[in-house]
Amino acid sequence: MAPDTKRYWLMKTEPSTFSFDDLWRAPKRTTSWDGVRNYQARNMMRDDMKPGDLVFIYHSSADPTGIAGIAEVVRGGYPDESAFDEKDSHYDPKSKRDNPAWYVVDVKAVKPFKEIVTLESLRKMKGLEKMTLLQKGSRLSVQPVTPDEWAIINKAAG
Repeated sequence: MAPDTKRYWLMKTEPSTFSFDDLWRAPKRTTSWDGVRNYQARNMMRDDMKPGDLVFIYHSSADPTGIAGIAEVVRGGYPDESAFDEKDSHYDPKSKRDNPAWYVVDVKAVKPFKEIVTLESLRKMKGLEKMTLLQKGSRLSVQPVTPDEWAIINKAAG
């Protein structure tokens, strides 16, 4: 894929911890997406997510679970400061400033959906059968979304 090609993503969050509404209310509607502690998700944030990429914000462990809105990556991967802070719940003593283990990206809220696009409705949409989110055992908090999947979900969201 060309380095300047826009990519699409899905990032999971528990709304009781940080919701799309929290992102919408954040200063400049922007925050660093910290606390990711999975190497595969970390690699995508560190290596693949670039400014201009678009992201579905997905509420997990919620009723209902589903996509709440769209954000944009406004800063590519850089070291996750929470990993260095002994008082933070995401502290990792193995992560060093000169060799960070964990990374974040900055995202900015772009558009809330009028209604959550529920996991149940996603499972029924034609064209999403191979979507990473819908695969058995898929638990990654950061996932790629294909351009076709992006279009299908946006159309459904209105």
